[in-house]
Amino acid sequence: MRHSPTGRDVCAAQGRALLTSQRSLGYSFGVAKGKPERGAKVDVLQGTLDLVVLQTLANMGPQHGYGLARRIEQVSEDLLRLNEGTVYAALMRLQHEGWITASWGASENNRKAKFYAITRSGRRQLTRQTARWERITQVIARLMRPVEQP
Repeated sequence: MRHSPTGRDVCAAQGRALLTSQRSLGYSFGVAKGKPERGAKVDVLQGTLDLVVLQTLANMGPQHGYGLARRIEQVSEDLLRLNEGTVYAALMRLQHEGWITASWGASENNRKAKFYAITRSGRRQLTRQTARWERITQVIARLMRPVEQP
């Protein structure tokens, strides 16, 4: 990840769209740049990535970053493609907030890896973010309905 002069964090994934994130007023947005490919991956709000990471850890228990990214891709049927830098940034942010903890362990192939687990505070945050997500999706659904003309 590198920082641009505009204060944006910029991640590049080989052969994929460029993902940038902008944090302002407590909201962060991830936006894919460049030409969309056929079956293009969706743009992801960074706060949504935090929600997905917390939910995945709540469902599956402790995971290392690579395994977490692959699980999210698997569940999304590869619609959400995450590079390790994007996941790592989310994990550092969540750890800094106290919503997850990290400890060293051995991965499936017996390599040293950092495993992340959701905390009690993280579960409360997951509940708050889930409620917020549901409100936002309801608003967007209402906005997407056709307007009835009198």
